[in-house]
Parts: sequence; C-alpha cells; structure tokens
Amino acid sequence: MLDVRRMQVLRAVVTTGSITAAATNLGYTPSAISQQVAGLEKQAGLPLLERVGRGIRPTAAGRLLTEHAGRLAEQLAEAESALTALRNGCAGTLRVRYFATAGAALVPPAVATFRAERSGVELDLKLTEPTDPFEELAAGRADVAITVLEPDEPAPEGMIARHLLADPLFAVLPRGHALSRKRVIDLAELADEPWIDGDCGATGPCKDLVKNACAGAGFSPQIAVESDDYATAQGFVAAGLGVTIIPRLGLGYAHPGVVLRRLRNPEPVRHIHVVYREDAARNPAVVALAEALEKAARAS
Repeated sequence: MLDVRRMQVLRAVVTTGSITAAATNLGYTPSAISQQVAGLEKQAGLPLLERVGRGIRPTAAGRLLTEHAGRLAEQLAEAESALTALRNGCAGTLRVRYFATAGAALVPPAVATFRAERSGVELDLKLTEPTDPFEELAAGRADVAITVLEPDEPAPEGMIARHLLADPLFAVLPRGHALSRKRVIDLAELADEPWIDGDCGATGPCKDLVKNACAGAGFSPQIAVESDDYATAQGFVAAGLGVTIIPRLGLGYAHPGVVLRRLRNPEPVRHIHVVYREDAARNPAVVALAEALEKAARAS
C-alpha cells in the first residue's frame, strides 16, 4: 500500500519544483526528502521524478500520485474539521429516548433550544417505555434518556442522572363528586372508590409510586377500568365510572367533565431525570441537551 506521508512529500517536491525547497518547507533535510521519494518510487514500481537540466520534474506516475496526494490532503482536512466539530458537540447524531408525558411537555421546548444552539447535530427522537432506556443506554443504542427515578434511587452503574423536576400527581374526580368540594384530598379518602387505571396503575412509569402511596394510605386501589392513556382515563372519570390520579405533566389536556385536586398524606410525586452514560459526559452536545431539558423543566 502506498504511504500517504510519502505522497505528501512528493507533492511538496513537485509543487516547489525542488527537493531543497520542499525540505525547507517541511522542516526536513534534503537527504531525508530524497529517501522518502525513493521509498515511494519503490512502492510504486515506477520512477516518479526525472532530472531536467539543474531541476526536476514529475514523470507521468509522479503527476498521477501528486494529483491523488492533493485530493487526499483535502479529504484529511475535511476529516479533521468534521472531527473537531464532533469533538466540540457541533456535529453527529444524538439518540434520545423518552416516555410520553415527558415527550409532550419537556422534549419539544428542549429540542427547540438545542437546535438553535447546535443546528449541526441531528436528533434521533424515539418514544419508549420508561423501563427500557437504561437497557438502551447500556447497549449503546441511545445517548440520552428521560425516565423516572425515586429520590433515593441511584442511577445504574456507569450512568449519570440529572434531576429535571418533581411532578406531583393529582386526584381526578367527576364533576359533582362529593370530594370535589375540598381543595386538598387525603389519599385515603379514595380507598373505597372504583379506580380508572390511566397508565399509572399496572404498567405506567409511576406504577410503584402509586402502589406504594396507596399502601402508605392503608389501601390497595380497586381497578374498575383499564385505559391506555391519561386522556382516555379522564373520559371514563367524566362518565362517573371511577376516579384516578394523574401526574401534572399528563394534564396538558383536562376533560371538561372532571375536576383536579391536590393530594396529601402522602402526596405522590414522581421525579423525572435525564440520564446518560458517564463516558458521554465528555460530549458537549449531550451536556447541552441535558441543560436544555433542565431549562424546559424550570419553565414547565
């Protein structure tokens, strides 16, 4: 295989028209330049330079390799520029995984902020189940994930978790419900009510949070209806089929047939974090996206 460094030496000789001038420009001795050209001629199997009077000129093979050396120099410069942009967090692709309510409330404004600052970075945004992001991060299939962690729950080994916000859950009651007269409801007051599972009871990101909060209030919720999302759950509540509790971020749409009330004793709160691998902390784009998410969380 041809030696790229020797090709650049040949290009310098041909461009300057002199071994001595090339040596001066490259900081080598004329002898070292001659050795580099001789080594390249051996690799090429053809003479690359010929003497003309007191000067030299390239042979056909010399002109061919000089042209290729020029293109290689341009490609190397482009590669160095692209690498610098990637190192500075101004290029490349970030794979971002998030769950539904975070996607609706936090991701759009964060992406807008990020793109205004780093338009050269592509974002691969994908909705995923909240228990999956750690697997995606660990396997290298994702760079940044938004998920729910308990306040005292450490991030998985090798990962960094940055707290975005505390997202309290609200009681959702049918209009005219006896408890709707109260501004704040004790969670235990919902013990005898039929419950609508609005993605928070059996499979959602706050399933353990709801189960543990209800257990702390002395009961286990009796699920009357299962639904796939918060909007559908509100519809069932509005029809008088039960009550539910929904995180504040999941209440961007409030059904006109329901009322929302704060909870206490205990007040269920889910803590949303942005998580990425420790080795990604050296990537300015990852840090910039995490900061954009923190800004979006403060504004939510």
